[in-house]
Amino acid sequence: MAASWLDRRRSDDRRRAAAGTARSHQGPRPDHDHPGPRPDRRCAELVDGTLGGLLLDITGWTQDEVDTGVAPATELGQFGAGGRALYDPRPGEPDRWDWTGDTA
Repeated sequence: MAASWLDRRRSDDRRRAAAGTARSHQGPRPDHDHPGPRPDRRCAELVDGTLGGLLLDITGWTQDEVDTGVAPATELGQFGAGGRALYDPRPGEPDRWDWTGDTA
């Protein structure tokens, strides 16, 4: 069975991490084998949609900002360049934000 795009992306990320050029916003961590959030950061995982699987750094956000959700720009959604993906916090699981659609 052919590798999915997600498998290829994970493989690319592992190679970058091993080379010290991880794409993670937290940067490479010499004391840890896996890229991911630093203990001093608060992150939410974006679930499904065009940005599913990415981590959003919400360190320092107010509760109102968290409750509002986000609409990050992305070229990968329904509206292409200039479009946005909509994500809202999942009730009862504040570190998982669900995709609710795309907007122009």
